[in-house]
Amino acid sequence: MLTSFNSFILKVMRFLFLKNSDVTYPIIIKRSDHTLSRKNISPNAIKVLYRLKNAGFKGFLVGGCIRDHLINLSPKDFDVVTDATPEEVHKLFSNSRLIGRRFRLVHVTFGREIIEVSTFRANSENNTNNEVSHSEHGMILRDNSFGNIEQDAERRDFTFNTLYYNIEDFSIHDYCGGLEDIKNKQVRIIGDPETRYKEDPVRMLRAIRFAAKLQFELEANTKGPIKNLSHLLDHIPPARLFEEVLKLLGSGYGVQTYQLLRQYGLFRYLFPETDALISSNWNTENIIPEAFILQGLKNTDQRIAEGKSTAPYFLYALMLWPKVLFRHEEFMAQGLPATPALHQAASLVIDNQLAATAIPRRISTPMREIWDLQLRLPKRFGKRAYLLEQHPRFRAAFDFILVRESSGSNTGNLGSWWQAFQEGSDKQRRELINSVDKFPVDRHSGPKRRPKRKRYNKNTKASPQSQTGNDNA
Repeated sequence: MLTSFNSFILKVMRFLFLKNSDVTYPIIIKRSDHTLSRKNISPNAIKVLYRLKNAGFKGFLVGGCIRDHLINLSPKDFDVVTDATPEEVHKLFSNSRLIGRRFRLVHVTFGREIIEVSTFRANSENNTNNEVSHSEHGMILRDNSFGNIEQDAERRDFTFNTLYYNIEDFSIHDYCGGLEDIKNKQVRIIGDPETRYKEDPVRMLRAIRFAAKLQFELEANTKGPIKNLSHLLDHIPPARLFEEVLKLLGSGYGVQTYQLLRQYGLFRYLFPETDALISSNWNTENIIPEAFILQGLKNTDQRIAEGKSTAPYFLYALMLWPKVLFRHEEFMAQGLPATPALHQAASLVIDNQLAATAIPRRISTPMREIWDLQLRLPKRFGKRAYLLEQHPRFRAAFDFILVRESSGSNTGNLGSWWQAFQEGSDKQRRELINSVDKFPVDRHSGPKRRPKRKRYNKNTKASPQSQTGNDNA
């Protein structure tokens, strides 16, 4: 990822060999000395920058899109920062909307692409106006105090996110030593780590996400307070943590992210019951919880690397399944049949999870269907295999079974059977059903129905003909 680090880095090494005390910030890299071109930038982001410029405002690309370009990753989001207020930006773009309460932002929409535009923020310390407020724990509740670009850089979270691309002369400005930290492959928070984490505890999760995604190390002061301050995540709204989980575990680096979350004691604030179960070393022949989760994340990471789609509900189904199985066994021991026990276990686990992260119905409904199919897919007799294959969650449930098998769960080779059934010819599919079915499939007419029992009314001496429903037969 950082093997070549672009010819740009080679040209600015003279800055990076200096001690921090000798460096004058910002370091400004001229267009001739870096490789970031407008053709590497979203055309829609360019439109936003030029409209701001033509209206008399300053506009910069900032953060991740520049960082990712420098380390040979493909930028996904292009964020813009400006000296225009959110209201002024909103007036410039008819295709925009104001969002946010904690920080007011503008989203400029171009079809499916959203360019996020923010105003330079000032440092909130010692600011007593009503545009800035903190909670009793030091968390920023509202911060719409605007400033200049230097103050904005200091207000950002990590040094490599304080790289600004100036549309005026196409130069790159480094305000906090981000280039040096990229060179050293480290994640460094700006300012006092404890204060910055208290301002926004989600920064601890972002530090983990960047370390996993970029394959960087957490700088010593940056990682120092995380374990002691991890409890502050309890004060983050569950809806926000739901979105963070999707970024953390669903961006292609799930395995490394999970391991770091566990290492720094953060995972238990995202999935408390799952974390407690893993820590208890509970396992059965049906599941080894941590092996199952790691295998699921590995498969998800591989799909993303191959350019395939992934579903958030599948990710949450993976994270919560170990506890669902634990509860399922408890309810079965109390005498409940398997299916009602599963439904009750699922409801209990989801209800408890809602205290940590939100789970919208668009996630919980298909998640329940995947779990339900784990009990239905073993029942393959007669027409059931054909009907189950048509279920809208069949493919996800099948992938779920493969994760279970690969992680050591005993499924009776159910995944292999369904793999063969999907790939087999009509004849092979019938033979597969015959191998598990006491009501075999007819070679020509397809799966047979179970013979219906004839009803007999003991009070009526019905003739064989009348039982057919036709007295004239």
